Formats: sequence, structure tokens, C-alpha cells
Amino acid sequence: MAKQKVEKGSRCADDKYKIVVKERGPYLVYGAPPMAVQRIVVNDFGESWNFEEGRHFSTDKEPTALCRCGGSKHAPYCDDSHLTQKWSSRLTARAEGILDSVDITAGDNLILTDNSKYCAFARFCDAGGGVWAAVENSFDEISRRLAIRQASLCPSGRLMVWENERNSPHERNYEPSIALIEDEQLNASGPIWVRGGIRIERESGTAYEVRNRVTLCRCGESANKPYCDGTHAAISWQDRIEEEQKVAEKV
Repeated sequence: MAKQKVEKGSRCADDKYKIVVKERGPYLVYGAPPMAVQRIVVNDFGESWNFEEGRHFSTDKEPTALCRCGGSKHAPYCDDSHLTQKWSSRLTARAEGILDSVDITAGDNLILTDNSKYCAFARFCDAGGGVWAAVENSFDEISRRLAIRQASLCPSGRLMVWENERNSPHERNYEPSIALIEDEQLNASGPIWVRGGIRIERESGTAYEVRNRVTLCRCGESANKPYCDGTHAAISWQDRIEEEQKVAEKV
């Protein structure tokens, strides 16, 4: 068996946590990690600035099946729509680490690694003139803090900020958990945000790299499955779970 790849700066969650990607079906979640909506909150300038936790969903069923075709009427759960939905289930992501192919921006105090193939279009990197400029100006303490904050909030892990020499990445200490990203500014529902080093593997048992931050496609349209590539934003895909909550609150 091949040794499990673990991204630098990440740690493996307890073995009870696992997500299995069915080749032609849903994501199967094991270990009952907590799962909740995370809404992107903007600042006074309309820039993505933080997350706000919303509705919680149960993962007590072992396993819990989450939709990945984008067609479920019982989102975020699978309702077998993948059997009739017109979509491509093909897992196209290459078996590589996210740091195997990155662009590098170097500043006096920080280095930024960027693998745009994994962009989930959450746009935290755009605030305050952009994370790239903040890294280049990281000799300034305000710019340094902004760069670390922006990169750390990137849900997919596309962006990582390191101390010089790339020895120690700045990573938030996420417990094993799952978030369902909602982007009200774009009127779109985002990816499944897997946090805290939960193992993700194919139905065959082949494991993907363990990472502290991973975003999985749930609109069914990503060209880098199982990972999100931001297509949900381009097509304004919505899961309607927020509407369901509003209806429930009125009853």
C-alpha cells in the first residue's frame, strides 16, 4: 500500500473520519464530523471578509451520503438524483499534492504559494488590495497580518502563506468538520469545505492527499473532480437549503 500523502502543515484526523467518493455517486461520510452552513460575510467594501456559521445538519447516519451531482432535492444529502441527472461523475483530479505545482510570490518576510487549479472562488484573497500585494509588502506589520489572514481563510488551501524558506506554513487549527459554503453576494452555493485533515479516498481505496483545508465539488460541474474549481460561481448554482430553512422558520 502506498504511503499516505500529507500536505506540509496539515495533520491527519482520527482514523474514524473518512470521506469515500463513489465513482458514479455521492460522497460517503464516516465518523460523524459536525456539519454546518458557513456563509461568506463581506466587509464595508463588499469584499469577502469572514465566515458566519448557519444551520447545522446531521451526519449521524453511518455513512452519511452527500450529493455530488448537484441535482438532489434533499440537499445536502443524496437522494439518488445522480442516477437520472445529466452530469459527469468522472474523477479528473491528478494524483498529486497541491504544493507539487505552485506559483510563488516572495516578500521580505513571507512567501505565498498559489495553485490556482484549486480555486473555489471565495475571494478572500481580493480584500485590501489583494494577498499578493500584502505578501510583497510583508515588511509592514499590517500587510503581514492581512496576508496571513487572507491566505488562511482560503477554504480550498489554494493559497498558503509561509515564513521565508517555506519551512512553516500559517494554518488555522481546524477540528475535523464539514462546512457547506453559501455565497450570498454571488447568489450561489459553494463547495463542501472539509477541514481538519479528514481523509478523502476513492471507492477503490486510493487516497487523496490529506490536507487541513479541502473544497469538494457539489454542483457536479467542476473540471477538477472531486475538488471544486469555482464553476458553481460561474453558473450561479444553488442548493436551496437556505430557502428550506426560511420556510421551516415560518411554519
